[in-house]
Amino acid sequence: MRVHFLGSGDAFGSGGRNQTAYLLEDGPRLFLLDCGPAALPALRRAGLDPADLDAVILSHLHGDHFGGLPFFFIHYLYERPRSRPLEVAGPPGTEARVRELMTLMYGRKELPFAVFTVLEPGAVTAVAGAEVLAFRVPHQTDAVSLGLRVTVAGRTVLFSGDSSWTDQFIAHSRGADLFICECCHYDAASPSHMSYVEIAARRERLECRRLILTHMGEEMLARRRSLPVETAEDGLVVDL
Repeated sequence: MRVHFLGSGDAFGSGGRNQTAYLLEDGPRLFLLDCGPAALPALRRAGLDPADLDAVILSHLHGDHFGGLPFFFIHYLYERPRSRPLEVAGPPGTEARVRELMTLMYGRKELPFAVFTVLEPGAVTAVAGAEVLAFRVPHQTDAVSLGLRVTVAGRTVLFSGDSSWTDQFIAHSRGADLFICECCHYDAASPSHMSYVEIAARRERLECRRLILTHMGEEMLARRRSLPVETAEDGLVVDL
C-alpha cells in the first residue's frame, strides 16, 4: 500500500498547508481518508486520476475534512462523467450533510454515482473492498467524530481524525502498519485536539509500526524539526 499525504494541514491552513486528505493506494484501488477543500487538485498534482477513486471515508463532518467533496462531484458530472459508483462512508448524518453542502455550493444536483454508507461507532464496515473499523473519539459534543482503522489487502492504517487523547488509540494501534495522528498543539491542553506532549508521553504504549503526526498548528510546525518524531507534509508519500 502507498499512502499519499495530499493535505496535512489544520483548519486554518497553518504553514500554507492543504487541509486534511490522505489517499490510500493499493494497486488499482484508491481510498481517500477525509476530503479537505484542496483534495481534488492535490490528487491531480500527485499524478493520480480522480476517475480511479473508489471511496471517500470521512472521520467527521467539519468543513476542513469533507468540504472538498462537491469539487469531485462536479468533476464527475461535467468534466469526466462517472458511471461507476463512488462510495462515500462517514458517521451518521453524512449523506444529508454532503447533499446539503453540494446544494449550497452548486445548487441541487442529482448524484447518480454516489453511494452513501454509514459508519457506526464500534462496528466494522466493508467499504469498496476495504475493511473499516470506526470508533467514536472526543472531538465535538453535538455530532459524532470517528477514529478509523482501515485495512486493505492485509495492510492497516489507523487514523485519529480530529480528537483529544483517548486510550482507544493504544488499543487500535496494535498491529497497525501506520498511525496517522493529529497533533494540533505542542503542549497546550485542549478538549478537542491532541498535543505533542500528550502523545510523546504515551508513545511507548502505541504498538503501531510507524507513527506520523499531522494536522499541526503554527506552534508545532515551528518545533517539528527538533522533535524526535516523524511529521507529515503535503506531498509526502509512504510505502507500507
